[in-house]
Amino acid sequence: MKRRELLEMVCNAVSGVYAPDEARAVAYEVALRLCGFSRTQAIVDPDADVVEYDAGRIAEVCRQLVDQRPLQYVTGVAEFYGLELEVGDGVLIPRPETEELVQWIVTDSAGCSGLKILDVGTGSGAIAVALALNMDAPDVTAVDVSATALDIARRNAALTGVNVSFAAADVLTHDDAFFNGVTAGSLDVVVSNPPYIPEHEYAVMRDNVRRYEPSCALFVPDDDPLLFYRVIGMRSMEMLASGGRLFFEIHEQFGAEVCRLLKGMGFEEVECREDMNGKPRMVRCVKR
Repeated sequence: MKRRELLEMVCNAVSGVYAPDEARAVAYEVALRLCGFSRTQAIVDPDADVVEYDAGRIAEVCRQLVDQRPLQYVTGVAEFYGLELEVGDGVLIPRPETEELVQWIVTDSAGCSGLKILDVGTGSGAIAVALALNMDAPDVTAVDVSATALDIARRNAALTGVNVSFAAADVLTHDDAFFNGVTAGSLDVVVSNPPYIPEHEYAVMRDNVRRYEPSCALFVPDDDPLLFYRVIGMRSMEMLASGGRLFFEIHEQFGAEVCRLLKGMGFEEVECREDMNGKPRMVRCVKR
């Protein structure tokens, strides 16, 4: 099997699911992750033999892709903020918008050392790990309600060599031991990318998301779309020190509502930012 032949085979297999440019990008990613050669190598020497070729494995990969299983779950890897993180069933695949949220926190914290940071609903650990790597000696703790997510997050921290503390916690549970054990006024930064998609949007979402990514990390009740922002905001008002900052990723349709909610709680300097696509997707506020 030659490199060009493998790429053509994968492209043809997934052409019914992906547009031509996407299919080619998928084929390059499969080649890199599962067959050991990069896009550059394929272009420079397309007729070289694929040393790591396994016909059965490639066939199974193509079957999963045709069934719209996300590419990151198939390869087990997602790129995020310059990192290669493990992902799998039970955790959301990190998105570019979340990279922008991380960048905002890093930039906003420039010149600060040893900040105490809490990531609520860490999933794969993407935010926590990226902050631990890109800030000056932060003290990062990350929590999630899912044991599966915490296992993956711990592996990502170990793979990248950062020191992040992980704990099981449910922010919606009034008597949760972790949150009730956080010393009042002890945190400098709280960040969360919580569930924020109203349940009615399930019907219009792409199959690769709604069939495979964990619904508990995606959806909120139609009658209470700000549930997590309200609860995390209230807890953050207690946990944050004076001058401490709260960062959220948000649904593009609820920017104004989230800002009003946080202002009503007493947060100041409430700011909503647009992502690279011009959509309001991030909020920052300060406790005084």
